Amino acid sequence: MRAEQETVLHSWCRQTEWNAPTIVGGAGAHLQTDAGQSILDFSSLAECSNLGHQHPRVIEAIRAQAQQLCFVTNAWGAQPRARLAELLLEKSGFSDGRVYFTLGGADANEHAVKFTRQASGKPQGWVITRDRSYHGASYATMALSGDSRTATQIDPASLRVAHVPPPYAYRCPNGTTSASACGTAAAANVAELIDTRGAANVAAVLMEANAGTNGIVAPDNYWPALRQHTRECGVYLIADEVMSGFGRCGEWFAWQRHGEEGRPDLMTLAKGLTGAHLPLGAVVLSGALARVLEPQMLYTGLTYCGHPLSCAAGVAAIESYQAENLIERSRRLGAAMYSRLQQMQQRQPLIGEVRGGHGLFAVIELVRDRTSREPLSPWPDLHVALKGLLRAALEAGVSFAARGNLLLLAPPLVIDEKDLADALDLLERLLGELTVAITTPTRA
Repeated sequence: MRAEQETVLHSWCRQTEWNAPTIVGGAGAHLQTDAGQSILDFSSLAECSNLGHQHPRVIEAIRAQAQQLCFVTNAWGAQPRARLAELLLEKSGFSDGRVYFTLGGADANEHAVKFTRQASGKPQGWVITRDRSYHGASYATMALSGDSRTATQIDPASLRVAHVPPPYAYRCPNGTTSASACGTAAAANVAELIDTRGAANVAAVLMEANAGTNGIVAPDNYWPALRQHTRECGVYLIADEVMSGFGRCGEWFAWQRHGEEGRPDLMTLAKGLTGAHLPLGAVVLSGALARVLEPQMLYTGLTYCGHPLSCAAGVAAIESYQAENLIERSRRLGAAMYSRLQQMQQRQPLIGEVRGGHGLFAVIELVRDRTSREPLSPWPDLHVALKGLLRAALEAGVSFAARGNLLLLAPPLVIDEKDLADALDLLERLLGELTVAITTPTRA
């Protein structure tokens, strides 16, 4: 058999540099390679394997559904689809709303935009998103994203998308000096842009509710202020919960940390929806928005939307989160991990800031100098020494994720507490070695 390195196009990399182990199995927070190595997955792969790997309840649900009915289109009913929609509405509190199923996060975000434009009667309505955000890599979601990697491929304005500065308190684009002031200013940027464009011309605001590969965790006052501004302007608010949902940030959905006052009009889901066992995305719509759309023709569709196998996996995933108290466990272990990282920051001079802590998600921002906050490398470049840290960790049996000058820690919610502690011990040791590599002058 020809090597995968020669036959497959791999995402987000230069093909000539791709060289990854082949995974042949997994259990819990561990992956197994074809060479017999066990690897502790400390990023839930693409921050999606919230339930770990090969979760028994989900695997059994997929097997049972495959024996009964593999596929029927969305034009026909399917029991697991109906049950999953019911569970999502229950867990989100959108009791009288509706759910539209997609294949993943990108098309969930695209459909959320479609629905807000149709429901608002603004087919060309502007959508406001932010810089340093990620909503997908299709052409529409590249426009929605404020991502430097894909910025040259699309003109957001041509798709009626406008960006605002992010709530990035550590490097506040508004020049504020406190987290709360940054949150207030960033939310005000949205309100000002709605006013500039005219609320009658703006269909929606689309924002990540918490975690993201951008590494920005917004100040606590940001989301409530954003919800207040959009409500006052009569503009729909879409919460992108693709990464932050299903316990990743300590709640079923990250916006719930702000209570009813933080409730969006729609939210988009994927990743943890099935624990990544099968592809599935969803848009959850409020009852008010659903009532507007129900009598209208819905001119959209996907062959595999609401695929019975994927929906069965989604039902089992939600049952697993609940039965195993994984939402609460994420909150507890996430607080412990965050505390440990703050202690680590005191000993490791390369750590400029630690963010997160609401659940099992944290961001470490690496800097050359804490006073100047000079980043380890220009965004989004990955410093060669940080690449070395990732290689050393993998050789030691732990897979960490990094982007630019950020380490993104997002282990499965089922991770063993000793594995969590051991991985953080390894990380601290490797950060000490990284400090030496960065600060030692190179000889000519």
